[in-house]
Amino acid sequence: MANWDFPRGIAGMRVLAELGVSHGLSLGQCLAGSGVRQGDLENPSAVVSAEQELRLIRNLLAYLKDVPALGVIAGMRYHYTTFGMLGFAMVTSPDIHEALSVAMRYFNLTFALSRFETSDTECDTLVSVDASALPVELRRFVTERDMAALATVQRELIPDPSMLKSVELAFPPPKEMAPYRQAFGQLPDFGKARNLAVFDRSRMRQPLPQANELVLKSSEEQCGRILARHGARLGMTHKVREHLARNAGLGMDQIARALFMTARTLRRQLTEEGASFATLRDQVRLALAEEYLVVLKLSVEETAYRLGYASAPPFIAAFRRLTGETPLVFKRRQEAERNRQLPLV
Repeated sequence: MANWDFPRGIAGMRVLAELGVSHGLSLGQCLAGSGVRQGDLENPSAVVSAEQELRLIRNLLAYLKDVPALGVIAGMRYHYTTFGMLGFAMVTSPDIHEALSVAMRYFNLTFALSRFETSDTECDTLVSVDASALPVELRRFVTERDMAALATVQRELIPDPSMLKSVELAFPPPKEMAPYRQAFGQLPDFGKARNLAVFDRSRMRQPLPQANELVLKSSEEQCGRILARHGARLGMTHKVREHLARNAGLGMDQIARALFMTARTLRRQLTEEGASFATLRDQVRLALAEEYLVVLKLSVEETAYRLGYASAPPFIAAFRRLTGETPLVFKRRQEAERNRQLPLV
């Protein structure tokens, strides 16, 4: 069974941000509270945490709650090329069954936020998807996104509509069925005990047209190196971000004690990762400020208090330094953008 809580490339967040923009949202609304800036989406080497991607999903669900089958629509935007080197390893595998095995071996190079488990019967290959570790309000979106992405990539590797025999979803039937039929080539069985995709095992053994043993081996080696870099980039930096996210008012000495090290050691390790405590604290505070102002609709004073400032003026000065505008101007601009996107009634 593969776990979803791992550092990941930024390409998945870019797909989700593009989904939001296609439905009329601004990038600021999509990324609010995530700590990811618009420029980060253009950096193919950027690494983010699962929590940052979940923040973006929360924003989409808050703004686009009336869009039916949003998770399914999102999943159809993921292609094997989205997965970078892992996608290249899959397309050069001998067959779909082996491509699935490659994906499971390097699961941490996917963008899944659910847990996948695969098993074989005499005739079928079963892929179960479990998002029960996530908050209830996110489970349907994540499950349907991940399963729609699985079906989309399968059809890209071999466009055999009969390979996917059936789909089961542990959710009630939706009002709008068309996106499900488009994603899976059939209507899923809703209200089942688990989320399950059933593939015809013999059809999964069809040779892939671009299979290449040497290229596959080279691609897998590069996948291993990418995973090592992902883990290193979110090492101490990620730990400090987690502490600041829980309490943005903490200082370096306090976090160093919580991590059982001296402030000097913490500073050195952050420097080795190309980060600084002051920059990380600014980034976390800014991400939280955007969430408090835009999503929770708190006042500037309430936001300053939650972020650990003694009063509003230092917060306003810091926000202006980081963004070029005051918190109130930012808040009003986001609200105006949202109001322009609301349908007339």
